[in-house]
Amino acid sequence: MRFAAVLNQDGGTLRTIDIEAFSEQLRQTLEASGHSVEVDIVAGRDVAAALQRAIAKRNIDVVLAGGGDGTISTAASLLMNKKKALAILPAGTMNLFARGLGIPQTLGAALQAFADGEVIAVDMASANGQPFVHQFSVGMHARMVQLREKMDFGSRLGKMRASIRAAWEAIKNPPALKVSLSVGKAEIVTRTTGIGISNNLFGEGHLPYADNPAGGVLGIYVSVARRRHHLAKLLLDMLRGRWRRSAHVEVHQADKAVLKIYSPVKKVRAVMDGELIRLARETTIEIHPGALNVLVPSRGISAKAA
Repeated sequence: MRFAAVLNQDGGTLRTIDIEAFSEQLRQTLEASGHSVEVDIVAGRDVAAALQRAIAKRNIDVVLAGGGDGTISTAASLLMNKKKALAILPAGTMNLFARGLGIPQTLGAALQAFADGEVIAVDMASANGQPFVHQFSVGMHARMVQLREKMDFGSRLGKMRASIRAAWEAIKNPPALKVSLSVGKAEIVTRTTGIGISNNLFGEGHLPYADNPAGGVLGIYVSVARRRHHLAKLLLDMLRGRWRRSAHVEVHQADKAVLKIYSPVKKVRAVMDGELIRLARETTIEIHPGALNVLVPSRGISAKAA
């Protein structure tokens, strides 16, 4: 296969390594398996343009994106409904979408998996037409991200610690949004501390990522927790993958959902693939089955590793 790699030197764990040396490792690993590769190392502000250039090249089969969640989400959005495949380097904090695809969580192992990998089609989702690969959320998660952005952290571990501090601050002063949520023919009108809508249902017993990235449904999670200790328990349930056993969340699934915000606050924020966005008063979230081609470890290798 013919690869075009775009590495964000300011994104994720790539900013903490010798990126020139890693670029050479990438080249040697892929070429040793008979592939060709072009590597472009760019600053964070230039990632979108570099990805667009890579996608526009006619002789490229796979665009390999390296960086944090923002880089991967941008690459997936640009490749949605295109023939070229996306290869995801797990250089973010949690790498949840990559985990759902079975991509190894170390950079070297991921490269080797790509060298012997295969292309499959997986789902994407969108909120008012804006694509996302992992999750769209309002309420607690958005409050947590807003608080975390005010904190200083210079590493992946530092970001995780900041996330814990921000989560605790959000639990102490939780938001309460009055919303309606249309799921299929049903309409839920409630006051909630948070709603998360995922690209396919999260699996059980692990971090929140989809076991089946081509399941064709949205996972819809509505928090019914009100008190601090219930919110803390919900956070632990989420991290341990105990969604269906939690008393503090309602789980639904659909191919489309419409979220309406009735709270009087002037500015409501949402989080989409880890990035804060301005939330419209009405948002339509939809699943797009098979909209993204991705390069993943071959089934034979995955089965052998298991």
